[in-house]
Amino acid sequence: MASNAAVSVRAGDQCDHELARRIAEQAGRALVALRDGAGPDADPQQLRDRGDRQSHELIMELLAELRPGDAVLSEEGTDDSRRLGERRVWIIDPLDGTREFGEPGRADWAVHVALVEEGTPVAAAVALPAAGLVFGTSPSPALPAGSGGPLRLVVSRSHTPPAAAEIARRLGAVLVTMGSAGAKTMAVVRGEAAAYVHMGGQYEWDSAAPVGVALSAGLCATRADGSPLRYNQPNPWLPDQVVCHPEHQDAILAAVRAVVDHGT
Repeated sequence: MASNAAVSVRAGDQCDHELARRIAEQAGRALVALRDGAGPDADPQQLRDRGDRQSHELIMELLAELRPGDAVLSEEGTDDSRRLGERRVWIIDPLDGTREFGEPGRADWAVHVALVEEGTPVAAAVALPAAGLVFGTSPSPALPAGSGGPLRLVVSRSHTPPAAAEIARRLGAVLVTMGSAGAKTMAVVRGEAAAYVHMGGQYEWDSAAPVGVALSAGLCATRADGSPLRYNQPNPWLPDQVVCHPEHQDAILAAVRAVVDHGT
């Protein structure tokens, strides 16, 4: 089994866990209000742009007030290389699943807030605002029970690569499509899927908070080769990731390696 199977997130300051949850929840409520207030005839792209901007500004204001000495890496902000020399870095995605946010009725979008120390998320929260849910690292979600029947692999609804279909074929698994990376990871946290396999690459803000929550729940979260996911790196691009239930990790990583080796 890979080295960080079922590794828990290191205990951080309880106030950081609570703050991550509170910020994700507050930003999520603001996004719901924005979307509800826009009405069904709103221009989807304008709504998406406003959601990205307003959520980013709200989160940055809260962090500046409550954690003024910490660095921040945000999808909607300008990257400052000084973060690489800081011990505490908040990695945020103010609106993950922007496409879904702009589609009336869709709930598979999220807000990500994570505090990273030494490359690892130590406090994190993922809000699924349209579903009224927030998942955090304290209290951590319970490890979901193993599921019977075919494995369910959750993948992107907009760009599912052939490799994912081949991995599912090798495992005899069913593919489940969904929007936001946070929503997909929380589907594994909630026991609605056995794994989230992403081979197309993401940025750190796409996965830092979801991975922090998943690890705190006792799930496995690694690179496709089983090595740890590391955050606050000079290049915030992560080529791949696998989040899964511990009982399925060996089989899933074996299928991933076989597909990668065959160049599917």
